[in-house]
Amino acid sequence: MDHNDYVKAAYRSILRSDFAEAITLFEAAIAASPDDAEVRYRCSITYARSGMLDKALDHAAAARRLDHSKPEYQLHLQHLQAMQLVQEAKRLLEDEEALPGNPYHPVTLLKEAVSLDPLYGDAYVWLAIAHSRMNEHLQAIAVLKEVMSLHPDDDGLHLLMKDLQKSLQQYIQ
Repeated sequence: MDHNDYVKAAYRSILRSDFAEAITLFEAAIAASPDDAEVRYRCSITYARSGMLDKALDHAAAARRLDHSKPEYQLHLQHLQAMQLVQEAKRLLEDEEALPGNPYHPVTLLKEAVSLDPLYGDAYVWLAIAHSRMNEHLQAIAVLKEVMSLHPDDDGLHLLMKDLQKSLQQYIQ
């Protein structure tokens, strides 16, 4: 099969919600045409949607290396890198024993995630949570206001804002 045939078959699999098969077909297309940046990009998207971030990052980086002319490749790669940083920060925040060495490390990771993808709402939410855990409630509220401007109708963000304001009041007293 030609690599385009594999890609067409992969899209048919996606339409059937068979992402595992789509990945297999994208990988076959890559094997048939390893220098096709667009196939790597599409494969990366499918891996990301399937929760396989490491593989998604590998293919996104390869697409970017192969073709620097398409900004969507760079934006996709940055979004995946931001997702990876958020995952690492979440792991650190959830693992109480990981923080004593450098309690500000999650904040640093999350600020980097926000700079890589300024539209990635989860990065802001976790940055607000990280600031709050460091008793930096004003910074947490400021970060949450930023994400609320991106998602003004998100009820969860409004509830989190109330919680942060309550935390600030308790910290002041």
